[in-house]
Amino acid sequence: MSEEGLFDVEVPEAPAPGPDPDRPVTRGVVEDRPAPTSGVAAPLAVRMRPASLDEVVGQDHLLAPGAPLRRLVEGAAPASVLLHGPPGTGKTTLARLISQATGRAFEALSALNAGVKEVRGVIEVARRRLAASEPRRTVLFIDEIHRFSRTQQDALLAAVEDRVVLLVGATTENPSFSVVAPLLSRSLVLGLHALDDEAVGTLLDRAVADPRGLGGAVTLHPDARAHLVRLAAGDGRRSLTALEAAADAVGGAGEVGLDDVERVVDEVAVRYDRAGDQHYDVISAFIKSIRGSDPDAALHYLARMIVAGEDPRFIARRLVVHASEDVGLADPTALPAAVAAAQAVQLIGLPEARINLAQVTIHLATAPKSNAVITAIDEAMGDVRSGAAGPVPPHLRDGHYAGAEALGNAVGYVYPHGERAGVVAQQYPPDELVGRDYYRPPGRGDERERAERVARLRDVVRGRHPD
Repeated sequence: MSEEGLFDVEVPEAPAPGPDPDRPVTRGVVEDRPAPTSGVAAPLAVRMRPASLDEVVGQDHLLAPGAPLRRLVEGAAPASVLLHGPPGTGKTTLARLISQATGRAFEALSALNAGVKEVRGVIEVARRRLAASEPRRTVLFIDEIHRFSRTQQDALLAAVEDRVVLLVGATTENPSFSVVAPLLSRSLVLGLHALDDEAVGTLLDRAVADPRGLGGAVTLHPDARAHLVRLAAGDGRRSLTALEAAADAVGGAGEVGLDDVERVVDEVAVRYDRAGDQHYDVISAFIKSIRGSDPDAALHYLARMIVAGEDPRFIARRLVVHASEDVGLADPTALPAAVAAAQAVQLIGLPEARINLAQVTIHLATAPKSNAVITAIDEAMGDVRSGAAGPVPPHLRDGHYAGAEALGNAVGYVYPHGERAGVVAQQYPPDELVGRDYYRPPGRGDERERAERVARLRDVVRGRHPD
């Protein structure tokens, strides 16, 4: 038969069936559909998906007794919820647990490829379930909900308001910036944390031993386990995916070693102990490379820390300190840039925040350098500690109380804004520190002009020039 003939069979037309209230209308890839019945095993990360709250790790702040999410998962106080947090932290798992606990049907949409039509289709099926002889409510899970347009989000409002569906939205972004206000006001907004090393290790150990996972067929060498924990970067799904690939590499039996993990993930283990010498040596080399104006070396050490799993907040804090310690007012934009990078790390996390850290690393490494700020404050504190802290000059003391004038407080003080130049000759330090210079700008970058201005200001304030 010709290829065309395969499509020439006439089939009597039949009326299109209406939506089946018992048939899920899931659209998109949500990576956790039940294992196929053809005998093909589901991925390890799917098989090991927590079946109860007791198996959920790393989100203790949301699952403490009486916490809103625990009450929701346990079937009390049904409410729509928006879960935001990094990948692999349990957003889909929690949505399924909510569905199981409340006895509701579970529908999943991915905002990557579902539109208004699919949203309305799910809502229509949910309405039919409610109208059935044995009513059943529906949990609608929407992954990457921040990618829904305003129109798509608005299509959900009435169904959420009337509780036709219990919405569980998942997003890796702050929903305050990406979800419409009416939907936000109708939902609990809960933030999930990236998994810490202990939580990832618990997942790995459970997957090795549990019959749902590898069932004890393999063992995990401590070095391999440590490398998998580091590779996860707080993403539980990533750790289990790498473990499964490494277990396959050894034929599903025997010991999984460091070499096996390195071979399947194409990333070598970096010798770096966050509590040992490497931690201090690398961060020291990083800061000294920036101070030495070598952006390439600084980027190398930054990359080593990121790849080794160093806490990006630690790196960001060191950059904020360095911006004032070694650049200072030679480039006044250095500190705002470092603070902005630290805020970006808090807002978006890795891997994206590596770009922000790299940007400020290059900025600081190529900026003109000055240690005048740290030298100034350290010398001033040194004088105070040595006892050079005489009485405040009387004309600078507080004069806003009865009897202050009789004591000579504030008498003779000259208000600088009353003068044309805004600077007047007047003693500000205690007597024993008159003429002591703490801030000595070196004349590089923006401090070149500042050094000239500081010299002029000192001349006027100390009475060496009339104006």
